[in-house]
Amino acid sequence: MCECKNKLAEFEKYVICNKGTEPAFNNEYWDNKEAGIYLCKCCESPLFSSEHKFDSGTGWPSFYISIGEILEGPDFSGGMVRVEVMCANCKAHLGHLFGDGPSPTGLRYCINSVSLKFVSKYK
Repeated sequence: MCECKNKLAEFEKYVICNKGTEPAFNNEYWDNKEAGIYLCKCCESPLFSSEHKFDSGTGWPSFYISIGEILEGPDFSGGMVRVEVMCANCKAHLGHLFGDGPSPTGLRYCINSVSLKFVSKYK
């Protein structure tokens, strides 16, 4: 499942390969306001755009739509029922999808920064 684990640091492996979660408000992109795109950390597939990022108040990067292929699956961990989202290309764990986002989709892709690689529009 985790094709890129040999090129990841230990905490990245925990999140991406073992479906972990990074701390809220203590991650690289939760408050990033720079224009650009967010790629999968493992395979560099484009996943999200800064144009669709919003401040959800949760402490993780949140998007209301994806620009790439995302897989969804059930997640029953931690005594909760959630929808896990993964990169469709490499199956890396990205985060979760919730139905409490803004218009026009009403969706909130709540994504771990460590699962992403940001590419600035200005570089």
